[in-house]
Amino acid sequence: MANTFPRWANWLPLKIVICLAVLGAGVTAGVTYYFTPKYTRVGYMPEQPVPFSHRIHVDQLGLDCRYCHSYVEKSKHSNVPATQTCMGCHQHVKRDSSKLELVRKNWEEGKPIPWVKVHVAPDYVYFDHSVHVSRGVGCVECHGQVNRMEKVYHAKPHSMAWCLGCHRKPEKYLRPLEHIFDLDWTAGSGKDQLAMGRELKEKWRIDPPVADCAGCHR
Repeated sequence: MANTFPRWANWLPLKIVICLAVLGAGVTAGVTYYFTPKYTRVGYMPEQPVPFSHRIHVDQLGLDCRYCHSYVEKSKHSNVPATQTCMGCHQHVKRDSSKLELVRKNWEEGKPIPWVKVHVAPDYVYFDHSVHVSRGVGCVECHGQVNRMEKVYHAKPHSMAWCLGCHRKPEKYLRPLEHIFDLDWTAGSGKDQLAMGRELKEKWRIDPPVADCAGCHR
């Protein structure tokens, strides 16, 4: 009696299993590589209710970060500017600009400006702005060259691996406190940065959590 199926069909189930395994591994690798903050966060640039150019306000006019983000040195969270903060200047500067219509309206009604936050840590992550700022981590290390941005975007991945890179070698990123808000400041060569960073690390007794999960997840 002739076989109903050809002899090569005996290997078909095994070939299907192998193909599915290879396909699964490829999909897993792709998701692992591309569904990370480096790709899902970096470049995020939401539209804001009011156009605001950091390049003009910070780079050209020289506004200090703390004028708008006034609690960054004192609080776990860095606040976004209140309507009153904007009107502190714009009662006198470009007071009739159409771009500031919402600011004027909300100021009159006592409402905040509904800014869309660009940098938001997940609920399971504990991050304290004041701790980092008071121990030599400049704004630019986490937020990039905001002073050069027409529109603020997510410049750094803020992933767990990215954070741990700084925690393992903080001397590569530390700077004197008087330069925390100077986004263009550099220590010079890489050697100068490391020497200064090691000195600051020892002076401030910096020992960020690396192996202790509870340091960042509470």
